[in-house]
Order: sequence, then C-alpha cells, then structure tokens
Amino acid sequence: MSAAPQRSPALPQAQQLRVFQPGMSGLELLSVAFEACDGRGVSDIQFRSKRPIYIETNEGMECLDFLGFLSDQDVLEVYKEFVRRQEESGHGFGGAAQPTREDDKIVRALQRFHEARVDDFSADGVQYANNTKISGRLRIQAHLSASGLGITCRILSDVIPPLDVLGIDPDTTESLKRAVLRRAGLCLVTGPTGSGKSTTLASLIDWLRKTEPKHIVTIEDPVEYRYPADMEHPNYPDHRAMAPCIVTQQEVGRDLASFRQGLKDVLRKAPHVILLGEIRDRDAMDTCLEAAQTGHLVLSTLHTTGAVKTMGRILEMYPHEKTSAILNRLSEMMIFIHSQGLLKGKDGKRVLTYEFLQNNDDAVASAIANYAAGSNSLEDVIRRAGNISWDDNLANLLKRGIIDEDTFEATRMNRNDEDEI
Repeated sequence: MSAAPQRSPALPQAQQLRVFQPGMSGLELLSVAFEACDGRGVSDIQFRSKRPIYIETNEGMECLDFLGFLSDQDVLEVYKEFVRRQEESGHGFGGAAQPTREDDKIVRALQRFHEARVDDFSADGVQYANNTKISGRLRIQAHLSASGLGITCRILSDVIPPLDVLGIDPDTTESLKRAVLRRAGLCLVTGPTGSGKSTTLASLIDWLRKTEPKHIVTIEDPVEYRYPADMEHPNYPDHRAMAPCIVTQQEVGRDLASFRQGLKDVLRKAPHVILLGEIRDRDAMDTCLEAAQTGHLVLSTLHTTGAVKTMGRILEMYPHEKTSAILNRLSEMMIFIHSQGLLKGKDGKRVLTYEFLQNNDDAVASAIANYAAGSNSLEDVIRRAGNISWDDNLANLLKRGIIDEDTFEATRMNRNDEDEI
C-alpha cells in the first residue's frame, strides 16, 4: 500500500519516534502521543479503542497510524491518567479535608462515567519528550461509541492572542473594543464548535483587563484561558505591572457546584463585566438580560451562525407569548452579535470568516424589535456601513484568492442571491 503524501510540516520519521507498545501505562501512552504531535500545531487529539489516534491541525484531520493502534485497555489507561491529572481547586477550600487518594479519585470517576456515559473535565498538561516539554492544559471528554471508549482531548493554549492577529478587520476590531468599554449591555460571539469563539472572547477580555479598572467575573465549563493578575508594563519594556482589572474566574465542577449556581450567585460578586462561557438555556438567557438591564456588561456565546439565526435561537428558548417582550429587551440591551467560523483556505490553513452586527442606531434596534414579523429588516441593516454580512465577507475572501469557489458555495448563507461575485 502506497504511503499518503506528506504535508507541511512533514511528519517525523517513524523510526525517530517512540510508538505504542503493549503494557504501556497511561502516562507513557500520552507521552508517545504528545511527542508525535510536537511542533505540528495540534488543537485536538482523538483516542479511540481499536483505532490509531487522529489529530486536528490547521490542515485538517490527520491519522497517526504509524504509532500503532490502541487497545480497549490502552484507552482506559489514558482515561485514568487524565483523571489523575484532573484540575481541582488549588485554594484549599471546598474539597475534602484530606487529600484524595488517586485510587479513590479514579473509582469515583469511573462510577460517574458509568452513570452518565460521559465525563467532561479539565486536566493539567502532560510532560513528554523525556520530560523536557509539557503540553498546555487540557479539556477532556470521555464518551462511548461503536468502537468502545473514546476520548477527545483539546489542548488549551496558555497564550492569549491579541485581537489584531485573529483575522478580524481592523475597523471591526475597533468596534469590538469600543463595545466592551460600554457600561452595560449584551455582547454575543456565536459560531459552531471549533470556530474560535472562546479565543475571540479571551482576546477581548485580555484587552479589557489591561485597559480599564473593572471587576470581571467569568463562569466557564471549563476555564479555557487563564488571565494573570499582571501585565507588561506600558512604559517600561521587560517589566511587569499589576493590571487595572481584577478577573474572578470560576469553573463549573471545580469552583462551582453547577452552572445554575454560578448564574444565581454572579450578581452578588459586584461585577462590572460578566462572561458566561455559553448561553445554554432560558435560565442563562434570563440571567444575561437581567444583568445587562441592571448595569452590567455581559459577554457570552451561542452555537449559531449569523445574526438572524442567533435571534431565532434566542426566541426558541421562550414561549410564543413572550416573543414581543424578549425582542423589546434585546433591542434595548444588545450591543453586538459577532458570528464567526473557520474555513479551509486555498493554502490548507484555516481562515476566519465572520458576520458583525452592531446595534448602533434606531434602524438596527427597530429591526431587532420587529424580528418576529420577518427577518428581512435585520438582513438589510447587516449590509449597512459598520456592519459586515456573512456572505459579503465570504465574497471578499473569494476575491482575494484566500478561499476557493467550492468553499464559498458550501458556506454562503443566502443561496438565492444571484449577484455576481
């Protein structure tokens, strides 16, 4: 069987790497996996019983079958090792009086997994390459499928990228910055899983914490980016200074018993800015609107693409008789909807595309308030100056030769638009 063509950066030669061996511990298996991923820009690693591992990079999904296949026991050992590395509160409160034995921790995790058939948590990074390197923190989901036990491992970056390197237009970046300086309102960053929503929000929060003397409270499941208390000194290179902002980060399962508890308690922490990792249901949406109406700036995410679908998803959370009241509240409190996605560019690398709607005049507010009568008005205001429609941004990427025609056709929203590109 002929070998698949290699991509850049080239895969390491198999003989230069350790490979999976029978009887390896979970830590040894992970060390082998991370060593093979080193330097390849890997965002996710997929472990499956009776399968080789697959990785996700900027170039898409790749199979690392040269490492060998994982047995049922191998994947179980990997899961146990992740459980051992599961992040727990480091502050000494809210846990057991005595340190938890590893065996007890694993037993409880297995019981929890057998009951729920899924386990989500964050974990400390893994050392590899003869203990000379360590991965970033990890977000883990263990689950079951036709092949047996499976684990999805997302590698969380320890570095928050600045807004100007995300691929967002400079004018839109400035609009986003101005928006998060507002005293109160609702800011939504939307898109499918893996579209970079968390990174965009983290970049906004990181810019804000270095700029304004505010209290930011985050409720996340799990915490993906950590915000340090200090920052680069604005006047003295190579020196650090305390940031003007204090950030209180809370993780569900570690610092909070439940997401619902975090929603209930967040306003009692006297925040100026609230970040909810995701609006999951009506309770979360109600909390966002209540906080925005009582003088807080709220940032959160939804798994929707485009402003029109975002409005529709919000209304789905409420009974029909509440539609008018919710739309009126949104027309008053919504600051922006920034919807984004990651596409495969012509060079094989991922490209950011997005739609941006800011509620900055009466026409936009009216279109939101009257959304129930039809989405045409909202679609019209998205095309106005200062806003960027999804299809217009795609067309721009196509004209610049960054994406191809197939990608444009597969991801455009308005398929009745016959305008020439």
